[in-house]
Amino acid sequence: MADTSDLTPSRRAFLKGTAAGIAGAAMGAGAARAAGPDPLITDIQPFAQGLGDGVDATPYGLPIKFEDDVVRRNVEWLTADTISSINFTPIHALDGTITPQGCAFERHHSGAIEMSKGEYRLMINGLVDKPLVFTYEDLERFPRENHVYFCECAANTGMEWAGAQLNGAQFTHGMIHNMEYTGVPLRTLLQEAGLSGDLEGKWVFVEGHDASSNGRSIPMEKALDDVLVAFKANGEALRKEHGYPVRLVVPGWEGNLWVKWLRRVEVTDGPVESREETSKYTDTLADGTSRKWTWVMDAKSVITQPSPQAPITHGPGPMVISGLAWSGHGAITRVDVSKDGGKTWETARLAKPGEKMALTRFYLDTVWDGEEMLLQARAMDETGYVQPTKAQLREVRGENSIYHNNCIQTWHVKTSGEAENVEVS
Repeated sequence: MADTSDLTPSRRAFLKGTAAGIAGAAMGAGAARAAGPDPLITDIQPFAQGLGDGVDATPYGLPIKFEDDVVRRNVEWLTADTISSINFTPIHALDGTITPQGCAFERHHSGAIEMSKGEYRLMINGLVDKPLVFTYEDLERFPRENHVYFCECAANTGMEWAGAQLNGAQFTHGMIHNMEYTGVPLRTLLQEAGLSGDLEGKWVFVEGHDASSNGRSIPMEKALDDVLVAFKANGEALRKEHGYPVRLVVPGWEGNLWVKWLRRVEVTDGPVESREETSKYTDTLADGTSRKWTWVMDAKSVITQPSPQAPITHGPGPMVISGLAWSGHGAITRVDVSKDGGKTWETARLAKPGEKMALTRFYLDTVWDGEEMLLQARAMDETGYVQPTKAQLREVRGENSIYHNNCIQTWHVKTSGEAENVEVS
């Protein structure tokens, strides 16, 4: 990898640019004052002339009306019906790493079902000493854990294999969310049911209470490692669309395995080869063959601001380029940003050290000269894996795939500050 240290703007240069920007803003403000008083400063505004809402006006807090565009959105032509479709997270409008439940992406195969805690049951059966059925109250009595993990649909960025398609980070990369999950390790429940004998080659088959059941096979090694039977997210109950009252969390692995409304965990002596792991969620290669069991989500990143839905709204001067990076193999250790389509790179600042199987926020504090940019981000994880270009992916997998597209994304930022999805060779 090329040395990029001499390309990174120093903090001193950034602060100098900031000072220049502030000075320019002050000059502009002076010109405005000379033209006439600013009523937002000189007048008493309506919100300061009376009383606001009482505490009983918002028993469950919702975003203020000025943020009503920060919502999930779907793509109508993507699927035949919304009951088997996707709503995308507005990642372009968020900051930090934790995704609010109310705008975290949702994916359904037969619609979101409505089930109470009293109706909930979870069966552990198959190759165990004593098959068990747990109620929701039973699960709450086991020792619980809290972990922050990302959940990414295997089809995230899937429409981009053949070229730039969707104009917005929400649509190209929004099949992802990052939440703090509370629940019981699956290994605890499996041990309660009694695992005996040689576990080498054993699997678990998991399915949900919904009509599709969405059954998937998981190797026993993963099931006993970090898989969580979760009943809370971000400190509150799961939302209906996220599997209330109980879902499976499979850290770092494709979202299809994160079965919602978890109904059954069967210990088996091999994979079940269900519909969702044969006709779907396999990667078709250029020669027509398909590879399966590609569970892990490789290192990936995307710049969220600026981007097509979040253009630059100020003129030249100091600005912050921001984005997200993640890896199913472990923690993100570094993110580089390019303004010229990958010719040169600058190392971004991580908001905090990367965490295993969780989103990492990165920032590049820089100065925009008002010229066009071809913005890219490139992530690296603790295993040494470096996010590939789309050309590198195509060399191996062609253009027939849908799943596991973790290519470097390019935004063309125009002199107007507007941005669009493009592809560079």
